[in-house]
Amino acid sequence: MTSIHNALLIDLDGTLYHGDRMVPGADQLIAALNEHGIPFLFLTNNSSAAPEAVALRLNKMGIPAKKEQVCTSSMAAAAYIAARKPGASVAVFGEAGLKGAVASAGLHEFTDENGQPDYVLQGIDREFSYEKLARAGRWILTGAEFVLTNPDLLLPSEGGLMPGAGTLGAAVESMTGVKPTIIGKPSPILMNFAFNLLGVSASQVTIIGDNMMTDIKAGAESGCRSLLLLTEEGVTTPHNLERHQRLADIEPDLIKRDLEEIMEWVLNR
Repeated sequence: MTSIHNALLIDLDGTLYHGDRMVPGADQLIAALNEHGIPFLFLTNNSSAAPEAVALRLNKMGIPAKKEQVCTSSMAAAAYIAARKPGASVAVFGEAGLKGAVASAGLHEFTDENGQPDYVLQGIDREFSYEKLARAGRWILTGAEFVLTNPDLLLPSEGGLMPGAGTLGAAVESMTGVKPTIIGKPSPILMNFAFNLLGVSASQVTIIGDNMMTDIKAGAESGCRSLLLLTEEGVTTPHNLERHQRLADIEPDLIKRDLEEIMEWVLNR
């Protein structure tokens, strides 16, 4: 471990952008972190996109980003499986980011509909179907381990809220009666994966995000400090803060009301 004491894990959707719109100050915050050599990762539960695609999206918004600064639930999920069974056969129910992470981890993507994979790995899948549900459920019932990239029930989109990976996972769990191993926030699995990428311990990290149930709860459950971005546009707002704190059964260590306040805090610690 290094002697770093100010590493950051920064949520994306709701914290640095909403849809395709950058949150004011996001570009200045990330530029300042780079300028001052403050270690950080963009940390996302979204399993659909590869790190290079996430970085490209951020750059298009004006937020400076490199693929090496991106940590996704797909990366952590693939690493989790590879650590337990190198070269495992994995039935993937997800999109390009998840399939790419499985390949990069040296796992075998299982495609034989009549065979039996070692794992069923499910993330957001906007082509999910009744037949996919049936296959996933059958394989889990006959012994495949069930891994879910993230528990998010809702996925923001330009057209409104859509079902998230957790909603699809709930259908698989309902069919099988098997609870999945959850990788993404608030699970410590993704957090510990990110700590290892940064080369730091939990006590050296602050997670920044807008969601009490994922970002802030992840900080509490992994042992790092948490900073809640409390805006009118985030998941947790000044109006629902008290209710979200009750639901999460935790409180953030710090609360800031915009990214300018966060940048001031970061640079003056």
